[in-house]
Amino acid sequence: MRLDWHEDFIVHLASVIRPQVYIELGLFKCTLFNRMIPYAGQLIGVDINPKAGSYMQASANTRFFNGSTQEFAKELEKNSLQINMLFIDADHSKEAVLNDFWDYFPHVAPHGLILFHDTHPGEEYLIQPEWCGTAYKAIEELLKETGPYELMTIPVSPGLTICRKRQAQLSWKES
Repeated sequence: MRLDWHEDFIVHLASVIRPQVYIELGLFKCTLFNRMIPYAGQLIGVDINPKAGSYMQASANTRFFNGSTQEFAKELEKNSLQINMLFIDADHSKEAVLNDFWDYFPHVAPHGLILFHDTHPGEEYLIQPEWCGTAYKAIEELLKETGPYELMTIPVSPGLTICRKRQAQLSWKES
């Protein structure tokens, strides 16, 4: 089974949605990030590893932020953006995923999408920090809330959860 199927899915989703602002938390070697360039207006990649930025395809609409997801969230508080698509794939611990969700949620546009990776590990060995970690537990926690979002997990390992921020079902009825 391919563990990178989510990349094709996310790229296709972006080709349909055409997000104005795409932010990816956790780049590794920018494989997904670089594939997103044709489909987004502005792309920001965040990674604590400075080497990750060397894999980023240079473009007028791309930016690399070398630092933690919390540091970039603080920058967003000063210079807010309306995020249309956010991919959370940095630290795979339950706590870090929840922190990233709540730190970035206020900056997500109405009907914007938040995508969580590693939320349906197919086998127990995948619940290691270097693989899926405990990210799936963050989804279990978020499902307890009945907040202004909806969640759905694609149950194919390693898992992808799609979250839509919304108050109303129809985007055109959103205040």
